[in-house]
Amino acid sequence: MLSEQQIAIRDMARDFARREITPFAADWDRREHVPLDTLARMGALGLMGVCVPAAWGGAGADFVSYVLAMEEIAYGDAGIANMMAATNSPYNAAILAYGTDAQKEKFLRPAASGGALAAFLLSEPQVGSDAANLATRAVRRGDHYVIDGMKNFITSGQSAGLAMIFAVTDPAAGKNGISCFLARTGTVGYRVARLEKKLGHRTCDTCQIVLDGLAVPAADMLGPPGAGLCVALSSLDGGRIGVAAQSVGVARAAFDAALAYARVRVTFGKPLIEHQAVAFQLADMSTRIEAARQLYLHAARLKDSGGGSPKEASMAKLFASEMAEDVTSAALQIHGGYGFLNDYPVEKLYRDMRVFQIYDGPSEIQRMLIARELAKG
Repeated sequence: MLSEQQIAIRDMARDFARREITPFAADWDRREHVPLDTLARMGALGLMGVCVPAAWGGAGADFVSYVLAMEEIAYGDAGIANMMAATNSPYNAAILAYGTDAQKEKFLRPAASGGALAAFLLSEPQVGSDAANLATRAVRRGDHYVIDGMKNFITSGQSAGLAMIFAVTDPAAGKNGISCFLARTGTVGYRVARLEKKLGHRTCDTCQIVLDGLAVPAADMLGPPGAGLCVALSSLDGGRIGVAAQSVGVARAAFDAALAYARVRVTFGKPLIEHQAVAFQLADMSTRIEAARQLYLHAARLKDSGGGSPKEASMAKLFASEMAEDVTSAALQIHGGYGFLNDYPVEKLYRDMRVFQIYDGPSEIQRMLIARELAKG
């Protein structure tokens, strides 16, 4: 069911993850190290611009190729996969959809070609899924906008060289008064206020960003004034399908670890896998992983076909993220006491998977969106 290009990109990402991520992921996690050199090599391979046309520095592949690659990178490390996701979708995807040629040259090409990571500055201390209630303000002053505010939970907030920032330009217009801006993080007024200490994804910097008089040229507004919420929401389906792929990658890694352990751990005179209770548990884990993969591939194919896929994207994220919790928990249980130690990989995988049910819209939001689509008939 996969094309030659899709298989080639998947296998390239798999080989890279096995050689350059998996052997080092546990050490990076313990040291909370962001492996920028590894991310740069991913960029050189085209993994930071999978769906961006070659004319703009990308790999020119389809969305199915992207999520297949995402699963493989997440198998190696979820934090690195999260940084890959932030640059590919929403950042690249939004500029492709709304950017001028000048903006693509200035802000898309460096990201897609692996020259710079990108950050998506939407969430705020009081605003997560309720994106229409942003407090960050952008005021027009001559040929620039001056942005002031605070952003929370920003993936790659310190590592990124490029940023997509959402701010209110017309407070009286409500959700239609939000605009989107492109900026370089080295600009005066962009400040990392805090590096978050996290349960998982410790190979990825998650930051609180203060925007203090950040001056952005009016020409660097993405889309027309007031289109910011449309820009943000347009890339959410792709992001959610990507999270589903991440969930499958982490669950697969946990399953493989549990299966390998069950084959060698002997209890009551035989390997764990020969005990029916464990064998059936592994069978259920494998089945649920495959079901989640088929859900995200279906949503990705719909996206590639040009059809809308909000319901399918939400279904894929909801099922896959909750599957990942069940599978990693079962993998830890199969390891027994050893699963609770960070000498074994399942402890890290268990921590890493938990955020999949939170970012890009928590499970409660996905159920609400699915129900809304069902109500339309």
